[in-house]
Amino acid sequence: MPTIDPLARAAHHTRRRQVLAALATVVLAGTVAVTADAQASIPPTPSGWTLEWGDDFTGAANALPSASNWIFTTGTQYPGGPANFGTGEIQTYTTSSTNIGLDGSGNLRITPVRNSAGQWTSARIETQRTNFKPPAGGVLRIEGRVQMPNVTGAAAAGYWPAFWALGAPYRGNYWNWPGIGELDIMENVNGLNQVWGTLHCGVNPGGPCNETNGIGATRACPNSACQGTFHTYAIEWDTSVSPNLLRWYVDGTQFFQVSQSQVGASYWSQMTDHNGYFILLNVAMGGAFPNGVAGSSTPTASTASGVPMLVDYVAVYRKGGGGSTTPPPAGGTRDAYSTIQAESFNAQNGVVAGADQIGYLANGDWARYDNVNFGSTSARDFVARVASGAGGSVSGLVQVRLDSATSSPIGSFAIGDTGGWSSFREVPGNVGAVTGTHTVYLTFSSGQPADFVNVDWFVFRR
Repeated sequence: MPTIDPLARAAHHTRRRQVLAALATVVLAGTVAVTADAQASIPPTPSGWTLEWGDDFTGAANALPSASNWIFTTGTQYPGGPANFGTGEIQTYTTSSTNIGLDGSGNLRITPVRNSAGQWTSARIETQRTNFKPPAGGVLRIEGRVQMPNVTGAAAAGYWPAFWALGAPYRGNYWNWPGIGELDIMENVNGLNQVWGTLHCGVNPGGPCNETNGIGATRACPNSACQGTFHTYAIEWDTSVSPNLLRWYVDGTQFFQVSQSQVGASYWSQMTDHNGYFILLNVAMGGAFPNGVAGSSTPTASTASGVPMLVDYVAVYRKGGGGSTTPPPAGGTRDAYSTIQAESFNAQNGVVAGADQIGYLANGDWARYDNVNFGSTSARDFVARVASGAGGSVSGLVQVRLDSATSSPIGSFAIGDTGGWSSFREVPGNVGAVTGTHTVYLTFSSGQPADFVNVDWFVFRR
């Protein structure tokens, strides 16, 4: 969180003292304030890392997970995509509270259920964001604390819980797998005391990742069984070393890795040079993986219905790399589809910059970002990570303008009180068609003079 100059914006000194006090508490405690709720369960951010995104699944029992963080996959396939998601799984995904919801104790619950006709339903969610990738020369870590369904033996036949990520180009295409990359952070089948970590890449069948199986490793969960107890599963994508590496962990212990040279330069580029990855959580029933391990079709008449997977939190961290919080060199460009840190502006009016965000933003303020390259395909929207402690009667617009701080906005969203100046959420806003390279302005508009928002970062999406 930022350390903001207390002399700046003297007209707003009262609110500034309150925010600085809150931020100082966060820094001294060594935690990241994803939410002000006392039940927040994302652990303190490890030294040297920055929390880029997270969800602690705090909320009322049976409420759906945050729609600003997640989208829901329903049915038995993506529209126009392969049947049964290309895996042979037999359940239908729903948004019913029978299959998915918060448990009221800080966990997400995904529950496969069999009805009286023998048909299975379950749930699958994916992050709104599709651009999780490491900063150039840095490291990305995707981590989750998960309790696999507490079922074993014959009653577990066909259970297939998973925590994983897919390359951004898959969303909306559905026929470019496995070239776009799939990172299986945690998979389990048939209630075995094992975690599988797998990479899918290249071509199908065969290729450098031995498709359709992928390349991976498995091990037992440390100290306690995978089923019925929480364990922390993670993957790190490290571009600070050559060759680049992917590393898989359970409870902090590495059990698998894949190197860039192992996959080959062309296939590695195919799965890493796009905008990034989105994260998925689901419990499938049946399909090629559990059937292959069982040696027979699953689920069976003995399979138990209604045993949930619980997810305590999901968090994405980054560290290292260069240029993410400072403007590019003169003449350099920014990728519109990679996260732009708000404090890396080239010029500003009325903005106070901290180490990780800009704040004290009010009507008429703006920040300028030079040489933002949208390429030849237009952005469909933008997302900004914002927070506000302005109170219920104060709100305003976060706007995107091109090439002038006074040009007509090409996109915007409204933001009001989020519960605190460090209580961040990711908010999307549609944008008009834009291609090529432009100067991008974030402008802030409100019908009243009070500060109404802090901004951590923003990104455009195709």
